[in-house]
Amino acid sequence: MEQLYPIRLNAVCKDYIWGGTRLRTEYRQQSSAAKVAESWVLSCHPDGPAVIANGEYRGLTLNEYFEKAGRRVLGTDCEKFPDFPVLIKLIDAKNALSIQVHPDNEYARAHGGGFGKTEMWYIVDCEEGAYLYYGFDHEISKEEFRERIENNTLTEVLNKVTVHPGDVLYIESGTLHAIGAGILIAEIQQNSNLTYRIYDYGRPGADGKPRELHIPQALDVTRRSRPSRPVGPQGDEIREPGCVKTLLGSCEYFTVNRMKITEHALCASEKSFQSILCLRGDALILDRGRTLLTFAKGDSVFLPAGFGRYTVKGDCEILLTEV
Repeated sequence: MEQLYPIRLNAVCKDYIWGGTRLRTEYRQQSSAAKVAESWVLSCHPDGPAVIANGEYRGLTLNEYFEKAGRRVLGTDCEKFPDFPVLIKLIDAKNALSIQVHPDNEYARAHGGGFGKTEMWYIVDCEEGAYLYYGFDHEISKEEFRERIENNTLTEVLNKVTVHPGDVLYIESGTLHAIGAGILIAEIQQNSNLTYRIYDYGRPGADGKPRELHIPQALDVTRRSRPSRPVGPQGDEIREPGCVKTLLGSCEYFTVNRMKITEHALCASEKSFQSILCLRGDALILDRGRTLLTFAKGDSVFLPAGFGRYTVKGDCEILLTEV
């Protein structure tokens, strides 16, 4: 095997009905579809694995790379997971998404769905006054939940949050949620594509028919209370040489830091891979002064565990994800 190297990924784009065009025009995501709702920038999921764009493994999916290189490139902290634990997306919600919920691992396994989904949203950009739904504004009973779904009054008891660039929301499995119109999000989540749709405004899907709802499952798994975590980053800004770093969120599946970098040394240790998602600017990845890779807004880079020390130099804002 070639010496470990920084891997640039080509994302998989999804043209869901609520999407816009910003991911193609501003974030350089490649798609021929009229709408680009989601870009799966780090994905091993069978519904859309990312493809390697450089080096010895060019042309392989990320899954195929892991098979050839071995699990050591994931890191020792990934040994507790049967599969790659993370999926990272850019989401352009030109229109509102459905009101939905994700199950936990236990429920997903019991109902043939693989893994559950806990996720984190980072608000990259949004229109003034844009909002989303994040849990309930007070605790309600299962009976009231069912009745409000049936009579289309569910939004009256939801926690409506007006958002701003830089906001962070931690969406634990079982938390009802919905992204509103005019919001661009970076989503870091468990490696799952399992969603229970509760309400979809009566919209038709691509086939002209109303999209499927999953009411019985949603009644089973939804936490009918306010979210346990407040909106906002988990940590404060920390100034380091050539970098301003903020812990956005951490849980058993991922740890995500926002980093505003001019020139900063990093290290992909044996413990975990690192994922770089560039949200602004451009930069070089250097090894002892030698340029290994360039990246810019919209690019996704995978650093295998054990790659070691490297330097990011430029003027950029990135999300750095580890396990």
